[in-house]
Amino acid sequence: LELFKPFVMKKLVDAELAQNIKSAKRMVERRKPQVWDVLEEAIKEHPVMLNRAPTLHRLGIQAFEPVLVEGKAIQIHPLVCTAFNADFDGDQMAVHLPLSAEAQAEARVLMLSANNVLSPAHGRPLVTPTQDMIIGAYYLTEEVEGAKGEGRAFRHLYEVERAYEAGDVALHALIQFRGLNEAGERIVDAPTTVGRLFFNRALPETFEYYNQRVDKKLMGTIVDRLANDEAKNVVSSSLDAIKNLCFRYAAQSGITISIDDVKTPSTKAAILEDHEKQAQKVEDQFRKGIITDGERRQKEVEIWTDATDQVRSDMEKNLKAEQFNPIDMMVGSGARGNMMQVRQIAGMRGLVANPRGDMIPRPIKSNFREGLEMLEYFIATPGARKGLVDTALRTADSGYLTRRLVDVAQELIVNHEDPFEKAEATGTPIRGIWVERVFPDGYFSEDGSYVGPRPQAGTDRMERTYLETKLYSRTLANDVTCEDGTVFARGTIVDQEIMEKLRDDPSVARVRVLSPLTDDSVAGISAASYGMSLATGKPIEIGEAVGVIAAQSIGEPGTQLTMRTFHTGGIAGSDIAGGLPRVVELFEARSPKGKATLARTTGVVRIGEDEGKGRVITIVGDDGTEDTYTVPGVQKLEVEDGAEIEAGDALVEGPRDPKELLEIRGVRETQEYLVKEVQKVYREQGVSIHDKHIELIVRQMTRRVIVLEANDSDFLPGERVDQKAFADANKLLVEEGKRPAEGRVELMGITKASLATDSWLSAASFQETTRVLTEAAIDSRSDSLVGLKENIIIGKLIPAGTGMHQYRDIDIVAPHYQPMAFYSSDDDGSEVDASEWLAQAATATDGPDLVAVPDEG
Repeated sequence: LELFKPFVMKKLVDAELAQNIKSAKRMVERRKPQVWDVLEEAIKEHPVMLNRAPTLHRLGIQAFEPVLVEGKAIQIHPLVCTAFNADFDGDQMAVHLPLSAEAQAEARVLMLSANNVLSPAHGRPLVTPTQDMIIGAYYLTEEVEGAKGEGRAFRHLYEVERAYEAGDVALHALIQFRGLNEAGERIVDAPTTVGRLFFNRALPETFEYYNQRVDKKLMGTIVDRLANDEAKNVVSSSLDAIKNLCFRYAAQSGITISIDDVKTPSTKAAILEDHEKQAQKVEDQFRKGIITDGERRQKEVEIWTDATDQVRSDMEKNLKAEQFNPIDMMVGSGARGNMMQVRQIAGMRGLVANPRGDMIPRPIKSNFREGLEMLEYFIATPGARKGLVDTALRTADSGYLTRRLVDVAQELIVNHEDPFEKAEATGTPIRGIWVERVFPDGYFSEDGSYVGPRPQAGTDRMERTYLETKLYSRTLANDVTCEDGTVFARGTIVDQEIMEKLRDDPSVARVRVLSPLTDDSVAGISAASYGMSLATGKPIEIGEAVGVIAAQSIGEPGTQLTMRTFHTGGIAGSDIAGGLPRVVELFEARSPKGKATLARTTGVVRIGEDEGKGRVITIVGDDGTEDTYTVPGVQKLEVEDGAEIEAGDALVEGPRDPKELLEIRGVRETQEYLVKEVQKVYREQGVSIHDKHIELIVRQMTRRVIVLEANDSDFLPGERVDQKAFADANKLLVEEGKRPAEGRVELMGITKASLATDSWLSAASFQETTRVLTEAAIDSRSDSLVGLKENIIIGKLIPAGTGMHQYRDIDIVAPHYQPMAFYSSDDDGSEVDASEWLAQAATATDGPDLVAVPDEG
């Protein structure tokens, strides 16, 4: 009521329920009964925006149609909680009200929660049912042998319902169902259960019948298919139906948890005794001096890890023995928790690490149900404390990473369509990147060797297959011909269907696609090189701020990455950074710790002896030149004696230094290496992000050229120039017969790249303000206001979305704010494209322009 107060007061006066605004205000303050009826009317068709801090990605603000409810708390749909990262333990949200017709249209078209089903980071639905809903579905679709009414046959769903309500047939009983679908085929041939019939009724009629137990993986697959195949209104209504059904049966299942559900396996004592003896043997060997201290620790850790695993597997057998054990249902369905946690409650806690991160070779033998002994409690403390401290530090670090990413990428806006026409006009070849190993889309190990075929449907969604982050949603750079003669022309955007066809086609080994890395626009980026918008599943529209979306997609999961630097057996100086520190290291283009030595020439390897200082490796080139390297003895070699290697290959294990790689192998390989390494960190944590987001950031890191020799050009030696500008200037010089400038591409970390941007306003608002401003003043630089930040700073509309000059002369007409046909909240599935609709509205009313477009523009 408070938000809509002005609207309510106006309506009260219009309806002559109040003489003037003042008395209307009094009525509202006294909460007269008429006020509520008027409020009902005022909020109809008027979306409100909800925001939950911290807003880490664009789905942290969404628009909703408000519904009046009793009580003081705001109620929110359970399925949008994933996007907001919200839970019901006292979270607070802010409510905003779009006022003007334009604001309402934007909120409804772009921000309505029903239009934001897919994640902009990876293009999968974010509204998958979770937790209680999964338990409900799992319970509902379980089957029980010998349940009441087993083997009965039914013809119609209402008969099944009647029999179930009368108590003649149990929810989990196997029955024969002879119902037919619209095409006259049997809906399900195999015996099914009453619960599964109810579950499938919630899905659209065109859907296949799911005759199996529904867990988190299958639920994910179902929602994926819904979002891909059905219209928006069908998706919303089906998801709502599933939600209501699953909550209902979760309540009906009466799932609860008590101390008696936690069963410690009876074999635990015997297992521990057996392993205690083994550990004692190792201890004796150490005392007699047969083995070293390091070996003793390693053996003890192995012995106790084995003991923990045995206790765990016995505990799992125990849990699985009962059909409806609540703990087994929670973990088995994927609703909450994992076996590691259950092991600590019911099995044994096992080995823990000390504050330095080394394993303490004595395990904690008790579990939380039995309670820990005093010594065990103290051993466990450092690990728990480190976990909490890490979480606090990680949030800050991850937020700072997001800020730097946004800063470096904010000027990337889609601002033109098609590089193909331009390429034909200027005769420049189209550059693309190759997506290798398209068939078969199996799992590949890091070095690219093929592991096995792709698992069948229903496998874990988070293991996004290799192709979905590489090929899906890209634009083809060449025509691709399939085995059956189908040709996909260049410029086609690869959707789910095309991707699956290419994947299953043995004749297609690799595909060339456009990528932000090969886009040579000076400002912004072209729609084709970006491809499809992952959030809508349609080609990206001009005006989309893809740089910011990329930064959010990479930064938002940052809080989930680990902070650990892994210790390799306690040798100092050989820590490998993992998790968030590794991502920062890559984006800042720093030299990694313990980096690998790279070969600078191509040739044959000769490995010399270890002479105390380390091993000497010599590379003999084809022309007999020799190149020698000394590597420390602790580093493991990657190469064998007599092997042929290429320049840029690593001689020892460890991360490569991207700057060295750039010198030896060039820009393309360095870009690929950075993308691959960042992906590796996120994949290890089960986070899926599309490659193109990372590519946009890497493109910003490698877009400058350092001028080495000016020759006949206007550049100064040591100046940093945009790659495209450098190439264009050189092309002109060559045409005039002059000597072109020489330069090399520079790899800049994201902080440095944001400060080196052409816009001094943007750089000054980022870091080192005084230095940036003084330098800009000395050079008397001007700012061309290309990016988002510089326009916000001076208070202009941002050049993205409807703020772009192409869209500025569109009028939005709302006579007395009548709800428009285009607005209807139950979208009839017609794919009305907002920009088209707005354009039609503009031609229909030749009124004054809202924003006069400047002539130069």
